[in-house]
Amino acid sequence: QVQLVESGGGLVQAGGSLRLACAASGSIFSINGMGWYRQAPGKQRELVARITNIGSTNYADSVKDRFTISGDKSKITVYLQMNSLKPEDTAIYYCSARNVWWGQGTQVTVSS
Repeated sequence: QVQLVESGGGLVQAGGSLRLACAASGSIFSINGMGWYRQAPGKQRELVARITNIGSTNYADSVKDRFTISGDKSKITVYLQMNSLKPEDTAIYYCSARNVWWGQGTQVTVSS
């Protein structure tokens, strides 16, 4: 069993920044394959960013150069630094471990 707990969402003005954190616990021993997804109202859930245990990352085109995913292997925690936020980034952000386990989601709202 794996538990993922997200934190750091909130309301921010366009151009602002937020940092999300996802702490994993239970039967998980690395950050390999952990990532962030988001789902806006009326839209499908989409990948935002993902990281491997050796630090390789991939991003959705819409967030490249604005968002950065990182991880703390000792804490089994991944972070998502979001800069230059846009109203279209408004969504519920979910942490995932290998697309098998999911967090409860954290709301990010960007006002124009």
